[in-house]
Amino acid sequence: MSEFWLYFNIGLKHVLDINAYDHVLFLIALTVPYAFKDWRRLLLLISLFTLGHTLALILSVFGVVYIKANLIEFIIPITILLVALFNLFTAGKNNKGEGISLLAFITLFFGIIHGLGFSNYFKTILPGNATDKLLPLSEFALGIETAQVIVVFVILIISYIVQTVFRFSKRDWTLVMSAFIIGVVIPLIIQSPVWSR
Repeated sequence: MSEFWLYFNIGLKHVLDINAYDHVLFLIALTVPYAFKDWRRLLLLISLFTLGHTLALILSVFGVVYIKANLIEFIIPITILLVALFNLFTAGKNNKGEGISLLAFITLFFGIIHGLGFSNYFKTILPGNATDKLLPLSEFALGIETAQVIVVFVILIISYIVQTVFRFSKRDWTLVMSAFIIGVVIPLIIQSPVWSR
């Protein structure tokens, strides 16, 4: 049981770490266009992220996939940018059902990319061969999923307060937050070491 909590907590802290804010930025971009009534759709999206993240870790642990860290660190803010841009172009429109497949793909892709970015560290903290790492990996994935539910819940509460107390329309809230996220990730893309080749 203590091992479960160890890897569960690593997954939890992996998302909630203030220094790894890219994950939280992605979750903000994913969540701001939605309300509490859309919880099923949001749960599906964050579960797709966890699935992608876990799949990438499995492929990495078994030595099937390896991508350079610089490339990963470049692609992560691009996926965040894509979701924020998607929000800008669809804010206020009632086509969220139509756009779910695109968001689902981006979310799964972000999960895979983020998982590959974490894979080197994950392999160093786990002893034993590849098959010995599958159970801790699932415990870690459960921690990630729990942390994501917490972050999404907090974002939904903030969205509710902003829209009811401060009278922001859902469209304006989505536009403001998406523009803020774009403002944060563009410098990350520009400053990426991938450009200095």
